[in-house]
Amino acid sequence: MEIIDKKIIWEGNFIRSVVFTYRDSSGNIRKWEGVERVNCSGIVAIVPVTSGGETLLVRQFRPVVNNFVIEFPAGLNDKGESLLEAAKRELIEETGHDAEEFVLLAEGPLSSGMSAEILTVFLAKNIFQAKEQIKERYPSEETESIEIIKTPTSKINETLDNFQKKGDYIDLKIYGLVELAKKYV
Repeated sequence: MEIIDKKIIWEGNFIRSVVFTYRDSSGNIRKWEGVERVNCSGIVAIVPVTSGGETLLVRQFRPVVNNFVIEFPAGLNDKGESLLEAAKRELIEETGHDAEEFVLLAEGPLSSGMSAEILTVFLAKNIFQAKEQIKERYPSEETESIEIIKTPTSKINETLDNFQKKGDYIDLKIYGLVELAKKYV
């Protein structure tokens, strides 16, 4: 199997639509539509956990699904920084917290049938309120209106159920990433 050609159909400020031409395992030539990020070298998500066993989640409106979504802090690596630096920046921008230690949890595709996005997930251990000068250096993005949810990690499913009952969507990655993070906290 191999990609023979890739054609950009449309490109915006943040994503582009692409048609891939590839040879399948039988030698047939096929086409596949997908999307890619523009001006971005990676996507990070952070599982922030306090020393007292609480996890931070964020709640924000996502126009694409026309609803609020409960998720982990996350963002694009679009500033020429390492993925770890992007994770640290996003944690501060979205939650106002910093961490004593960051541990790489996982890396992989988000929706491999549609998107070229590769997500890199870090556990932020023993998070704490960032100092004011750090928050000033990494202010929240003006396009984001984020509500922070702090919940005992042991009750995260109950917390998520309550938000879902109120009509919010839950980012499905939360469930598996919390279980993965438990190995390190």
